[in-house]
Amino acid sequence: MLIGCPTEIKPQEFRVGLRPDAAREAVAHGNKVLIQAGAGIGSGYTDDQYIAAGAEIVPDARTLFERAELIVKVKEPQAVERAMLRRGQLLFTYLHLAPDPDQTRELLDSGVTSIAYETVTDARGGLPLLAPMSEVAGRLAPQAGAWALQKANGGEGVLLGGVPGVRPANVIIIGGGVVGTAAARVAVGMGANVTVLDRSIPRLSYLDDIFMGRLTTQYATAAATAELLRAADMVIGAVLVPGAAAPKLISRAQLASMKPGAVLVDVAIDQGGCFETSHPTTHQDPIYEVDGIVHYCVANMPGAVPRSSTQALGNATLPFVLALADKGWRQAVHDDAHLRAGLSTHEGKLTSAPVGAALRSPSISPESLL
Repeated sequence: MLIGCPTEIKPQEFRVGLRPDAAREAVAHGNKVLIQAGAGIGSGYTDDQYIAAGAEIVPDARTLFERAELIVKVKEPQAVERAMLRRGQLLFTYLHLAPDPDQTRELLDSGVTSIAYETVTDARGGLPLLAPMSEVAGRLAPQAGAWALQKANGGEGVLLGGVPGVRPANVIIIGGGVVGTAAARVAVGMGANVTVLDRSIPRLSYLDDIFMGRLTTQYATAAATAELLRAADMVIGAVLVPGAAAPKLISRAQLASMKPGAVLVDVAIDQGGCFETSHPTTHQDPIYEVDGIVHYCVANMPGAVPRSSTQALGNATLPFVLALADKGWRQAVHDDAHLRAGLSTHEGKLTSAPVGAALRSPSISPESLL
């Protein structure tokens, strides 16, 4: 199969969909790999490294999209990229369609067959292609929040870990999954006073065990969240409903109960955000203020550390890329129910029930295509 990896064009996105070693693996399997010139530079990979791996460098995105049968990316295709997609082509990337009706409509109009990283599953019920970037985003969230808490950035001027004689910041993490656990690990390490809210008793027990009393766990109710907000210096939104829009857990009215200059970090912003006042921002302009509360809502947080992120993501995606290229999408998703869970669009039909529910659009089951 002819695999194409374009340069990411979302603002401040430096990751790349294929590393040189992944290109080498694909070529060794009998496939051909096209890399857009400069695609790997932001992650530290040169065109010469791709050439040495057996890939062909193409000068621009249009040439790559015209030739490639399988497009492997990191972020959802931007409008100019969606215009280059076509029926019979396969797209493998993060999509986050539930909060994005424009992208969904244009993917359907193009006829492309798309598979979303974020809804591919595994035998344990996890999301193996989302997990590595959730780890990265979770670990970045306290760092980003600590920066936003600085007075010069609009925050209340609180040091996350405090100093002797001065209390540390109160950090509330809503969601104890992969993002929440990673965020808690860093926030605890920075010396903050951390509380994790979740509705899974087994998950709360697990967190209580692994942190050995270094944080507080609490069952998530609206009342518990409202009470904790009053004392919070930072709130990290780390909730996920696979494939669907994130629930809104903090309303605008509740901001009035928070300390002026407190910070909200919305890691769920790719799925629409879990705070009512959230809207996507970029690394170039990451924060804004609503009713005296600082919001950090960068939609591609792992893009801030592209070398680490590209390596982590590539480790997870490579087996699936090879399966799709070696077998074709139809046989690959037939053989692997977990990959089939990622199938999102095919020849104008929506094949993701959670996206259909979020956008109130009809959908069909992936199995019906097989």
